[in-house]
Amino acid sequence: MAVISFLVLTSLCIAGPEALSLSDCGTHARRPEYTDIAVMCGTSAIDLAIQICPVVYTGYNESLLILNRIMGGSDCQGMLDASVVPPVVRFSFPILEGNACGSNFLTTSAPGTGIFSDFSNIQTVNVSGVVRSYDPTIGTITYNTELKYFYSCAYPLEYLINNTQVDVSSSSIALKDNNGSFISTLSMTLYQDENYTTPLIMPPQGVELRKKIYVEVIASNLTSQYYVLLDRCYASVSPHPNNSTFFNLFVSCSIDQLTTILENGDSQKARFHFSAFRFIEQQNETISTYYLHCITRLCEPSTCSSFKQCNGRRKRTVETTVVKDSIAEPSVLTVPIKARTDSPLSTKDRLLNTVQTSAGGSASVGLGIAVAVLVVMSVTAIVTATTFYRKLKRLS
Repeated sequence: MAVISFLVLTSLCIAGPEALSLSDCGTHARRPEYTDIAVMCGTSAIDLAIQICPVVYTGYNESLLILNRIMGGSDCQGMLDASVVPPVVRFSFPILEGNACGSNFLTTSAPGTGIFSDFSNIQTVNVSGVVRSYDPTIGTITYNTELKYFYSCAYPLEYLINNTQVDVSSSSIALKDNNGSFISTLSMTLYQDENYTTPLIMPPQGVELRKKIYVEVIASNLTSQYYVLLDRCYASVSPHPNNSTFFNLFVSCSIDQLTTILENGDSQKARFHFSAFRFIEQQNETISTYYLHCITRLCEPSTCSSFKQCNGRRKRTVETTVVKDSIAEPSVLTVPIKARTDSPLSTKDRLLNTVQTSAGGSASVGLGIAVAVLVVMSVTAIVTATTFYRKLKRLS
């Protein structure tokens, strides 16, 4: 989230009419400096404030400061504000590509890190431009000073909305408007009806298990250029999920069977519902309290559509997990609706062992019968030989 502003001076002269005189500027009449521009990266517009006295000192006035080479446009023209000290020229334009007074829009992507490490494409949009002085000199050369005020606002398009406690009626994120951040426009509210008209008021004894909880994440006062896309929503026992048990309601295209996504990435609101559950580790407590978190992405409509495609996106198994020392380990904890079953491999192994045991038993029985037959034949042969020998002996 960077704001860059700097000023380039090339020479010194006097040109153009003056709205303020040097005497009006007093001690503020001086050569321009790098800090003469202030940039406010708002959620729907960018505001610039340029100190006018250094401009007057150089020989220009507010009418000769041109935003992104756009001449004669009242919406893009600077306005003198002499009510502040020192006086400034103010520019204000919306964050809307094609209607941002000639500003450049550049969207970059990078692999996610930290809490966004599950996602391979985290985007940032950079809005930039320049305010230049206009030199009215006609001819081949000029001795006039050229002023250039560069501005740049970088907005990350992925945010984590967290610490929404489930046992309260609703929650709205209230944060100080940060320079170059859209997060203050986002809020998350819980409802008890499918029409999203009645906020959910938690009863003292807690919500009944399996009761549907309707969730809405909405962006207000945000430029219409971006939609809301939920990348991951999950519940955790602790308000700070980095060191507690958590359960994924959905991650990208992996969705829990009792979670239903109603709208996501199609407008400036996202909606889904899930069935109330409880963490087994809290079974000895009267009320199971946990917290709902949503990683929320802001993206242009066409980009949202591509993010919603499951092919090529990293998926994460929907499961209950215990995090220890930042290492995710599978846990024996589960929810009642997801009972474990024998895996096909273990069943196959048992059948194979049974067949092998039966085959082994049959082979043993066959071997015993063969040995018995051989013994009987041997005894018979011996008895016959003995009898024949005795008869021969008597005849002799």
